[in-house]
Amino acid sequence: MKSADTLTIRPFTAEDDATLISWITSPEMLVQWAGTTFSFPLTSLQLEDYRKEPDSIIWSAEKEGRLIGHLALRKIDHTHNSARIGKVIVGVPEERGRGYAGQMVSHALSTAFDDLQLHRVSLGVFDFNTPAIHAYRKLGFHYEGTYRDFRKVGDTYWNLIEMSMLEDEWRERNA
Repeated sequence: MKSADTLTIRPFTAEDDATLISWITSPEMLVQWAGTTFSFPLTSLQLEDYRKEPDSIIWSAEKEGRLIGHLALRKIDHTHNSARIGKVIVGVPEERGRGYAGQMVSHALSTAFDDLQLHRVSLGVFDFNTPAIHAYRKLGFHYEGTYRDFRKVGDTYWNLIEMSMLEDEWRERNA
């Protein structure tokens, strides 16, 4: 893996729609990226509703002024001090494998634990997405379990791995 340049992580705006839409090239890719939140083909209207989602912070990631990634911190719950990371994508193929997803997720974790003072952050990843699983483990996420045959995509069922991190684990890693 090449070392990652620093990204600029900023709010997701309507100006980002066309680029994000261009990354989602199939129904399978849409499910891998967003579960069942959207329908294929992805549209600006769907993304407009997504930007209005309560209890969410949604970001775009830029490298040298070029949009290369997207992610969200969703289901922010101040009663139970928890949230969920989702919709993580490095959409530019030649930028994958360079540590950018790790930077993006670290930004979300810092927001969750340092700014929002949450206790737990979780995420789900399909079991065939080994680069993402490796990145999440490297960041300190712990395996919690597998939902077998969680999502039917075409004629195939996909297993979902559930992972999480607690605030003391985040603080220990960043001390």
